[in-house]
Amino acid sequence: MSKCVLILGGYGVFGGKLAKALSADPRFEVIVAGRSFSKASAFCTGTPCRPAQLDTHTNDFADRLAAEAPFIVVDASGPFQRRCDDRYPIARAALAAGAHYLDLSDDGDFTANISILNDQAREKALTVLSGVSSVPALSSAAVTRLNSGIEQIDHIESVILPGNRAPRGLSVIRAIAGQAGRPMRIWQAGQWKEVTGWGDITTLTLSLPGAPTLRRRWASLIGAPDLQLFPAHFNARSVSFRAGLDLKLMHGGLSLLSQPVRWKWLPSLAPLARPLKWVADRLEPFGSSTGGMRVSVTGLNARREPIARDWTLIVEGGDGPAIPAIPAEILCRKIASGEIAPGARPCLDEFTLDEAEHALGRLRVTTGQTERPAPFLFTTILGDQFKRLPPPIQQLHAVSHARRWTGRASIVRGTSLLSRLAGAIAGFPPAGNDVPVTVSMTRNGEAETWQRTFGTHTFRSQLSAASPPGSGRMRERFGLLSFTIALGARDTQLAYPVTSARMLGVPLPGFLRPRSSTRETVDAKGRPCFDVRIDLPLGGHIATYTGWLEPDD
Repeated sequence: MSKCVLILGGYGVFGGKLAKALSADPRFEVIVAGRSFSKASAFCTGTPCRPAQLDTHTNDFADRLAAEAPFIVVDASGPFQRRCDDRYPIARAALAAGAHYLDLSDDGDFTANISILNDQAREKALTVLSGVSSVPALSSAAVTRLNSGIEQIDHIESVILPGNRAPRGLSVIRAIAGQAGRPMRIWQAGQWKEVTGWGDITTLTLSLPGAPTLRRRWASLIGAPDLQLFPAHFNARSVSFRAGLDLKLMHGGLSLLSQPVRWKWLPSLAPLARPLKWVADRLEPFGSSTGGMRVSVTGLNARREPIARDWTLIVEGGDGPAIPAIPAEILCRKIASGEIAPGARPCLDEFTLDEAEHALGRLRVTTGQTERPAPFLFTTILGDQFKRLPPPIQQLHAVSHARRWTGRASIVRGTSLLSRLAGAIAGFPPAGNDVPVTVSMTRNGEAETWQRTFGTHTFRSQLSAASPPGSGRMRERFGLLSFTIALGARDTQLAYPVTSARMLGVPLPGFLRPRSSTRETVDAKGRPCFDVRIDLPLGGHIATYTGWLEPDD
């Protein structure tokens, strides 16, 4: 006897893909439901699906849902961002009707808090899963495969880059617009850090043998359930999620439109969802029908070597919108077979990546997995010399993605006019004794950004290799100034002598070049210590700061 799967939003972009996939399976009777009976009927024409009118906002919704006698209720209607403070009426109505419940939520709060229904679901021996979509269902399956044999996960990043010709529902656009410019939190170096939604634009290229290359696509930080769920579930030091629009005009335009939200002139761009969709529909003929997804795991293997693994998916021919429905398709079949445990929880590791790739096989999809060494920047610069450093100093510079260290420091500043001017240009902190210090190190491709906070004063520098690997030569840039440093590794310390300096790219003559007496050592407690002194030949002492650090993560 066939089992009834009722799909709310079943004539939408993602719900429609799921309805068509399940209606081809004789084990299921599919009901396509939504507010509009005419749209549901039009969708079901020529298919085995049955239309139904169900409005989740009416008082009799639960009764009308129960009257359909569903075996599984799938909520594909969205946007779930609007439902973070309610009591999950659709899931509760499904449980009251004796039905299992799945949703395609892409909102972290909604997905994480579904567990409040766990006791009720277990009592009824029913399954309630939230986030049964590309994230976190598919992305968690990818991480589970990628982290095999990795002893320490430093960074998990998921990226979704849809093609511009893929259909976009109003709910998706409203969800994206609602996050653009608004503050959001990511887990970085074992701490929650506030960033801006649809900010931090980076350029990515996804490629696989035998598939079109997604070349130089823009991607920005945006919210997803992965950000809240993966830190604890996978014991990861950092987790990030990015999404991008195919056309740079659209991606950059949304970023520009979000500025009033960042400046707190507007609460949100969500009210502009309809005009934004109108613009997106007009631009649909441009760009590509090819999209992609990548899940990356960076960490240390069993030999404590830094490695990076990627699982990449590239989809062609407009099949991209079918991918978010694949997890629900898999789980409907597994629930029907009695393979999924009862209870209410986020959808993490409920199926394997092998199962997902098998289901994806009917689409124009190419998947592949890669692994590559991901040496630390200081390992690249120092080569074999890195191994000569004391272990605490090696640990200080073991930055796969982001690290955070805290300690105490003392700062002495020069008093001459020229030294004060040079210190201001470099951004050195004011003088002080026993000052709290925090050093955050973030890997950005082949460079690291160091943010040092002494008390309330913060200054940054960017470190990169200045010569071929193993040369020991490093470049450090402070604002307008950049220095070439010949790192010297010893058994007890790491020295940072400056060999050349530039301002705005112009070499400084020797009589203007700062002189550095900088070294890292280890104290009796095994803590890495720093001793930095900067002088000018003509201006005398600029700054000295000394102290110790301990890891925060």
